[in-house]
Amino acid sequence: MTGRKATRRHHSKLKRLLAASAAQREAVEESSEFRRLTPEEVVAKQLLPYRSVRVLKQRCYERKIHHHLDGGRITFTLDDLRKETARTAVEPFTKPA
Repeated sequence: MTGRKATRRHHSKLKRLLAASAAQREAVEESSEFRRLTPEEVVAKQLLPYRSVRVLKQRCYERKIHHHLDGGRITFTLDDLRKETARTAVEPFTKPA
C-alpha cells in the first residue's frame, strides 16, 4: 500500500456526463413530434384555450377535444394540438358578391 487514499473523481465526471445527456435528451423530447404532453403541461404552457386542468380533462372525457388515452391517462401530441387549433379556428366572413 502506498498510503494514498482512493478518490472518486470518476463519479463527478459521470454525473456531468449524465446531466449533459439528460439535457440533450430533454431538448430532443421537447422538439420531438412524438412527445406526449399531460393536461397539466398543456394548461401551464397555454397551448389550448383552457385555464383549468379539470375543464380540459372534462372536455376530453366528453370526447369534445382531440387527445389520446394512453393506459387510461389523457395525453396530447403536437398533432392533437394542431387538430384542436384548426377545429376552433374562425374563418373570416366573405360578403356575397
